[in-house]
Amino acid sequence: MKTRIFYLVMIFVGSMAFSAFNVPQDQKIGGAWDVPAKYKAMVNPNKKGDADAEKLGKTLYAKHCRSCHGNTGLGDGPKAKNLETFPGDFSSASFQSTKDGDMYYMSFIGRDEMPNFEKNISDEESRWAIISYMRTLKK
Repeated sequence: MKTRIFYLVMIFVGSMAFSAFNVPQDQKIGGAWDVPAKYKAMVNPNKKGDADAEKLGKTLYAKHCRSCHGNTGLGDGPKAKNLETFPGDFSSASFQSTKDGDMYYMSFIGRDEMPNFEKNISDEESRWAIISYMRTLKK
């Protein structure tokens, strides 16, 4: 009887962990990113709350990011279900605590299933505008 209760509790806790992260059970969570020092030192030139940058970023996000990352950055876009790795939850506290340069590297250099966007989004103003918009996607 105790063993059965233990297993039921473990199943419940496990299901809560997955729902807390909104990670579909058939996707894995990506490992830590190895961000080069050059990017770690980068700082977004846009001030927090820059409405023009956020508006531009929202438009570019809709064009380039929404298909995988979803309308509100939850990682639930229409292409996300076809990925082996969960694309991430931009609204999470852990993502929002990511430094600007790390976020830049992850978003535009990419790795694995996250493609490189250096050619698709070639100017710095547009790249930083997307980062500014992603900063608004908080829970």
